[in-house]
Amino acid sequence: MLTGRRRPWRPQITRAECYRGWVFFALYVFLFPWLMGWVQRSYQGEFPVAEANVVYYLIIASLTFLVFWSFLRTGFRLLLDWLPENLFAFVTGLVGAEVLSFLVDLIPLPVQNPNLISYPEQYYFAPTATVFILVVLMPLVEEPLFRGLLFGSVRNYSRPLGYVLSVVLYSFYCAVQFVYAFGTLDLRYLLLMIQYAPMALALAWCYDRGGSIWSAVVLHMAINGFTLLGALH
Repeated sequence: MLTGRRRPWRPQITRAECYRGWVFFALYVFLFPWLMGWVQRSYQGEFPVAEANVVYYLIIASLTFLVFWSFLRTGFRLLLDWLPENLFAFVTGLVGAEVLSFLVDLIPLPVQNPNLISYPEQYYFAPTATVFILVVLMPLVEEPLFRGLLFGSVRNYSRPLGYVLSVVLYSFYCAVQFVYAFGTLDLRYLLLMIQYAPMALALAWCYDRGGSIWSAVVLHMAINGFTLLGALH
């Protein structure tokens, strides 16, 4: 039976994991994408993009498990111990994300989300790699960082502030990559933060309400899967 009961919140990331996590967070946001771009430019297009992205995210996912091993192990135990609560958080988070995304999509924006074009193209040339990256690897990397580390660290001091920072920074992270995507600076793409806010809010809710980072990981996988299906159709 689904339940709305909230599990008592307590810190789950150790102090050592927190220190390592923030360093890894900075590398993931600022350094690793630049290195990936440098490798692709060095091979002058000879390095297959799909295979390169899979290797890139496999390396990042492996580093995520090394950095957050204790946190992820604890989260899996909490998922089993509080399965009804995490199932409730997953279902309500998924429904909430879809409903809010539908409403947000009704807002006219001066730019279109480039993923609506790039996802079908990537899937056409490399379907297995595209699904593996979007539905498996990206959630495994981003949830420990943005929900486990960012939201969890701030949540220990202020729950509302945890939600605000988690939603704003994750939405900004998702949208800012398009600002320079077409060779010129176009700040209008930051308005796409509005489209990513429902997903960010649902993921923070899922982790906060369920108590296990793994429920947020699975929710992220489901949302990305539906997003890919929507882009393909």
